[in-house]
Amino acid sequence: MYVTPRPSVADDPLYAVRLGVTGMLAFAAIPLLNPALPPIIAALPVGLIAAQRKAFSPGKAIGGPVAMIVMVYAMTWLIELLRPMPLVYVGAMWLAYFAGFRMILQSGAPAGMLIVVLAVLLSVMGMNGNATVETLRDGFVQASLVALVLGPLVYFLFPARTTEQHVDEPVPTEGNVTLGAAIRASVLMGMSFWLYTVMQPSDMMMAVIAAMVLVFPTRHAVFYEARQRIRATVYGAAVAVPVLWVFTLSAHLPILLGLIFLGGLWLGSRMLSGPHPSNVYQYALSVALALIAGALSTQDAGYAVFTRIVLTLGGALAAALLVALLDALTQWRHEPAPASAT
Repeated sequence: MYVTPRPSVADDPLYAVRLGVTGMLAFAAIPLLNPALPPIIAALPVGLIAAQRKAFSPGKAIGGPVAMIVMVYAMTWLIELLRPMPLVYVGAMWLAYFAGFRMILQSGAPAGMLIVVLAVLLSVMGMNGNATVETLRDGFVQASLVALVLGPLVYFLFPARTTEQHVDEPVPTEGNVTLGAAIRASVLMGMSFWLYTVMQPSDMMMAVIAAMVLVFPTRHAVFYEARQRIRATVYGAAVAVPVLWVFTLSAHLPILLGLIFLGGLWLGSRMLSGPHPSNVYQYALSVALALIAGALSTQDAGYAVFTRIVLTLGGALAAALLVALLDALTQWRHEPAPASAT
């Protein structure tokens, strides 16, 4: 799957500042909107805006949130229509997973990720009833609207130096992508039932991190991405815990927003020059914001951090192991043999 390259200091020296301000403003929107699921409002706008590179792209800044809103309404309608028929419901969700994974593997573009993410979250929550899935739908719509406002705003306040817009260069996966997509859809279906039994609606943003390792086409890439998601979760917790600790000492919103800005600024600077892939730090910021929002809204902070790390570790590693095993057994994609030492 195509992975967005590291942002460049030469092209966008204010990237880290923009990321910190985005996290701060997204969190500031929570008391204004009073959402049922604050972690989504906190994390989703940052993820959509942080993925942009170089100059401001109206197509991505506007098209991304609008596509999210359209997809979430369509998926909600489908789930509510099929939920009274359990076997049909499960089959339809498997087909949605399959379509998303096949799109990713066949084209290399991450557009299919939107289908996979929304299908996972809404289908799992749909098992709890229509009221729950509609609450999640409304949370995604609110978060998309926040991203729609914040994207142009933060780029206006902190523009990139370059006027060149980033162009994605996805690389299609070679081999039997239909079989590869079927393997990943089946593993994700099993993970969906696991998520349903152990996770609450406020935890679902963290569940996505465990599911994302499945989109990569080789077993080596799957394990590599599993390690990166685990590292991102740990980094996000390392940012969230001090913020929550300071907030318990001085529970004032301006202090909380200032700490979130500093955390976003640090992770944004690591995206520019850190030793790990930039996506690690990007995911870490989404994790940190979701942890902080979840801990302050419904859960004990220590419990929130612990459960999310354990569930992410367990889900990511189990999924990676099973996908790697099935890929090795089916050999749907022949990986090049490593070069021998000379």
